[in-house]
Amino acid sequence: MQPVVLVTGASSGIGSALCKRLLQEDAGVRLCLACRSMQKAAATKAMLLAAHPAAQVTFVHLDVSSLESVLQAASEIQCRFQRLDCLFLNAGTMPNTHVSFKALISGLFSGKAVHMLSTAEGLLTQEDCITADGLQAVFETNLFGHFILIRQLKPLLCCLEKPSLLIWTSSSNARKSAFTLTDYQHSKGKESYSSSKYAIDLASVALNKHFNKQGLYSSVVCPGLVMTNLTYGILPSFFWKLLMPIMWIIRFFTKSYTLTPYNGAEAQVWLFKQKPESLDALMKYHSCTSPMGKNYVESQKMDVEEETTEIFYQKLLELEKHVLARLNAPFSSK
Repeated sequence: MQPVVLVTGASSGIGSALCKRLLQEDAGVRLCLACRSMQKAAATKAMLLAAHPAAQVTFVHLDVSSLESVLQAASEIQCRFQRLDCLFLNAGTMPNTHVSFKALISGLFSGKAVHMLSTAEGLLTQEDCITADGLQAVFETNLFGHFILIRQLKPLLCCLEKPSLLIWTSSSNARKSAFTLTDYQHSKGKESYSSSKYAIDLASVALNKHFNKQGLYSSVVCPGLVMTNLTYGILPSFFWKLLMPIMWIIRFFTKSYTLTPYNGAEAQVWLFKQKPESLDALMKYHSCTSPMGKNYVESQKMDVEEETTEIFYQKLLELEKHVLARLNAPFSSK
């Protein structure tokens, strides 16, 4: 049977490149683009069909920063499909980002320059905001909106006879030090992006514990440093013109500089071709690019603790119950 695949954030960056690569791998994939902008979704669909005229491509409106939109999209998806084989949880945000130029300059002349430029550790801070749902925007967009989507789509995802796979887009910037259980939405800090990506790692591990026996598996990828709209928004354009030659040189020293969305989607495409039950729940799968431009995948164990993943998962369930009750939406306690 033709695999049914849903990609959030499919109209640009890694999401758009991923859709292209999925159809290159298997032109029979039934692909659904879940996007915030219907105009961009239609343009992406047209681009995909231009290369693969016989492809089955549809799109649905989904804004993961709005729970009302998530619930509406989930309802529409359940009307269209009888199952989902793979759900790429790719949409994300990194708003109002500030760079510490002092840390950048000092880091360039230290022994940790490559690490700093590969992970952005110590370089980036964000000014977060509150959504209409009363949640921190980065937390809701990068994690919680997706979590609600998964919970709503359980009937399409959970099947013992044919396991399904969740593939989250995390980051090398997902750091344990940026996350706390007491402030898991990161309302009091300045590293909301890093916190949300670490929260993704925790949630993925917990989902495996609770859903593997129902035929649903979860994995996490790191696309490496990819130049997308998120990345370009960090610095003024003239800075990127100065930095790009340096970045291409750094690529000879670090495999994480994938740079293009096509390269960054390598781990996602690789995971799509694996049997979900064969994957290690504690591994993060990294897209890598060699100095000569060859793409490959490496796995690295995530810095997570089982007790923390379970506590966090229960907090997510409590938050889900609270927000869905407020929206008068159906809630599953399982």
